[in-house]
Amino acid sequence: MSTTLTTAPLRAPVRVLVRQHRWAMWIVGGAAVAVALGVIAVAMRSSQVTDAFQATGCRFYAEGETQACMQTSRNYADSMNLYSGLFNNVALGLTVLPVLLGAFVAGPLVARELESGTFRMAWTQSVAPSRWLIARLAVPTIGLMAASAVLALLHWARTREATDPYPVQWFEVQVFPTMGVILPAYILFAVCTGALIGLLIRRAFIALTVSALTTGTVTIAFGAYLRAYLWPRTTVDGQGPGEENAWMVESGYLTSGGERVSPPDSCFPTAPGESWTQCLTDHDITGSYVDYHPQSHFWPLQLIETGILLALAALALALAFRVLRRLHG
Repeated sequence: MSTTLTTAPLRAPVRVLVRQHRWAMWIVGGAAVAVALGVIAVAMRSSQVTDAFQATGCRFYAEGETQACMQTSRNYADSMNLYSGLFNNVALGLTVLPVLLGAFVAGPLVARELESGTFRMAWTQSVAPSRWLIARLAVPTIGLMAASAVLALLHWARTREATDPYPVQWFEVQVFPTMGVILPAYILFAVCTGALIGLLIRRAFIALTVSALTTGTVTIAFGAYLRAYLWPRTTVDGQGPGEENAWMVESGYLTSGGERVSPPDSCFPTAPGESWTQCLTDHDITGSYVDYHPQSHFWPLQLIETGILLALAALALALAFRVLRRLHG
């Protein structure tokens, strides 16, 4: 390879990439701006509705309120439920963005050029293979990192109302990945994984599909199965943790030997003349437990999951460059 090829500036392949996919970038950028403006508008309207409700002097579904206040509370609850649904839908859509990004990198950005053979022109004329790949990693990553700012705005707007009857639950599947530092980690993981899959498969549609399935599976695995076990849970006896905004992970019953068991089916329903308590006693159940994460576990869970994702991203990136070297010869 010539010296000119090796030292060609990175801005050249970036400029070509932006020109090739300018319409997709315009669409994504316009959508991000629209989401940001929509979030601001909904937040402002939510604040106005809350201020108007507080000005009435009514209390939210309080005992002894007049019929008029009960109707006012219902109207307030309906409005805030609508706004809460809008916020949650936007958050859910943002959690899907890394999956779409990984598919875009794997298919249109990498595999399509390998499939069509257009990469050869860039590699032999002006751009080193490593710079060709770096450009395909950098451009979408920067764009999606900008979307993280929309995320911060979303949750600032969503959590600023202390009197919101539908407060954000930090542990919800569609909320947790859009707070803290996890979203950039998911973006990097999706980009690196998509590049690796595109280099390995070299067929645009198949690479796009495999990348979406891979990133989606990891996202679902953390949200539905792994996240709750990344940090030691707090265990208490009884019916609940007694803390606000706590994530209840598991609950059940304890035998006299301390073994965790589920309530016996024979106690549902209890036999005639037999109490629920007596039925449990007959099955050697002497207590109950609750495993939960208090809100103070938010950052430990965030940082551990982020570290795992960054490690996976680094591994995928290293493998991608190794595959690229073999492909280039």
